[in-house]
Amino acid sequence: MIEKEIFDIVGDNHQMTSAEMPLRKDAFDKSDEEKMEVIEEHFEIIMKELGLDLTDDSLKGTPYRVAKMFVQEIFSGLNPANKPKISVFENSYHYDKMLVEANISFNSTCEHHFLPIVGKAHIGYVSSGKVIGLSKLNRIVDYFARRPQVQERMIMQIFNELKLVLETDNVMVVVEAEHLCVSSRGIKDESSFTSTLQYGGIFNQKEFRDDFYKLIKKE
Repeated sequence: MIEKEIFDIVGDNHQMTSAEMPLRKDAFDKSDEEKMEVIEEHFEIIMKELGLDLTDDSLKGTPYRVAKMFVQEIFSGLNPANKPKISVFENSYHYDKMLVEANISFNSTCEHHFLPIVGKAHIGYVSSGKVIGLSKLNRIVDYFARRPQVQERMIMQIFNELKLVLETDNVMVVVEAEHLCVSSRGIKDESSFTSTLQYGGIFNQKEFRDDFYKLIKKE
């Protein structure tokens, strides 16, 4: 089997080859501005190869805009410098039941075809002494979404980060998303979506998972 046929198989099956983000050791040696300069140059070549006229007022700024978008916006989660600062607090009010933040919207990008992944994340945890500000849950999801991703890897990254900052295994995460690489190319199925879940601690008990699902389905 030739290499490009393998590329198609991996992409069409949305295979994940690494649970960690596959980054080179020199990934952050260049500044954002230097990266944007190179991406702008190469995207201009791509546009020209597609036959587009870059002297047109509407198109001539596109290579710059794409470069800026890649580095500073949709792939900003690649850079650890952009990781949100997460403060946790003592659970001084001794709330010992489940806390759920549902319908956290996110936009990510499929690493196989660089097409959008659009969806929602639902997070639940039971404090073991630490609590986190609600908006920080959204920021954690957003940070890990803003990179070329595979949904299975993204949910594991969110789950592991929450366990780390909350110092507990009592965490559950559900991610539901539409992949445009499925709906706009290949099989072109516009009705399907992908669901993943990751949980630990007390959520290994079915009753706690059932309570979590009841809460997220209220919306």
